[in-house]
Amino acid sequence: WGSPCSSTIFSEFCGLPYPTNDVRLMTQYATEAVSRIFRPGFRYSKAEVLLMDICQPGEFTDDLFAASQPMSSDRLMAALDMINGKWGRGTLRTGSVPVVPDWGMRREQMSQSYTTRLDQLWVVKAK
Repeated sequence: WGSPCSSTIFSEFCGLPYPTNDVRLMTQYATEAVSRIFRPGFRYSKAEVLLMDICQPGEFTDDLFAASQPMSSDRLMAALDMINGKWGRGTLRTGSVPVVPDWGMRREQMSQSYTTRLDQLWVVKAK
């Protein structure tokens, strides 16, 4: 595999079995993908998870015989969202997320009002 300091890129793509908002299923698939690409001895500097084909519930049309998210998942995720909305973000989370993470996103360039002040958004011009 070469030097542990080399800039090697590992990637894995996985498709979910059906459209879902179930964080448990997404965590399961992400964990399995990481276990397939992890190599001991390498110094990893960052990771990302990309979610594609995002849509609102009811916007996705599948075939009659395709698997779909169980109703119990819908109810559980609604309860999780309600509790986190009432008691604060992260009150309930998956077991794989530490209470106090030992890392954090770098946000040096982020506007203090990045969701509420359009005049603080960066303007990007493409050629």
